[in-house]
Amino acid sequence: MTHASSPGEGTPATAPAAGSGSAASGPTAGSRSATSAPAARTGWAAAYPAEAADPHCLAEGEGAELLRGAPWRRFAVVGDSLAEGLGDPQRGYRTGSWADRTAEALLTAAPDAVHTNLGMRGLTTAQVRERQADRAAAFAPDLVAVVCGGNDLLLPGFSPAVVAREMDLLFGRLAAPGTTLLTFALANVAAAVPELRGGPLEKGVARLNGIVRRSAERHGAVLVEMYDHPAVGDRDLYSADLVHATARGHAVIAAATIRALSRQITAGAGSCPQA
Repeated sequence: MTHASSPGEGTPATAPAAGSGSAASGPTAGSRSATSAPAARTGWAAAYPAEAADPHCLAEGEGAELLRGAPWRRFAVVGDSLAEGLGDPQRGYRTGSWADRTAEALLTAAPDAVHTNLGMRGLTTAQVRERQADRAAAFAPDLVAVVCGGNDLLLPGFSPAVVAREMDLLFGRLAAPGTTLLTFALANVAAAVPELRGGPLEKGVARLNGIVRRSAERHGAVLVEMYDHPAVGDRDLYSADLVHATARGHAVIAAATIRALSRQITAGAGSCPQA
């Protein structure tokens, strides 16, 4: 994903390369039992076979179709390493963050769209607000994605009250008239790692998600609910550090994000339903 070089100055996303697929042939004419073998995959599906077969991911070109008619032309992303897009590669999946994939789908649907990703690893919610909120606002976005809070949770002295206050300030700074605010309830990694169940990480993620959900409701944000996503119990959704998504995880998050935005388009960008 190519980032904007400076606040207020956007850069078009790079659309994914086009590929093509072949349908399997039917039974051979005049034969009662012989059937032809399925046609070999080509293009995108051949390059990323696991992603092409994954029911929780989007098919080639599906993201752009879902965002057809989107009103957004200036897409900004703010947050920590989850916004930046860190994560392990995975065989059979295209390497690309959820933000990159979302931007690519938007550009394909609206070629005049631009975007910037200010996400930076290691930042707390307060640091995201202090270092990124004004820069994002200067970009004049009409779609803003916010992903943060995980570092607050992992650092000693986690204070839900402090995070809630900072989250509200951050959302309030970005929720301008005519702007769609987008945020995420984080996936429950403990669903995929039994030894974490009932422990401080699972409880902390639940508390953090509660903060995010309440802030999203107060500020009219679109909430992409990943905590109980159907794939949340799949270990290969998470990188080795159990913090960041793998390439598959990013593909799944992107699919959920694009589907949530598609529902907004269908609803006329009116109320902001949970994804």
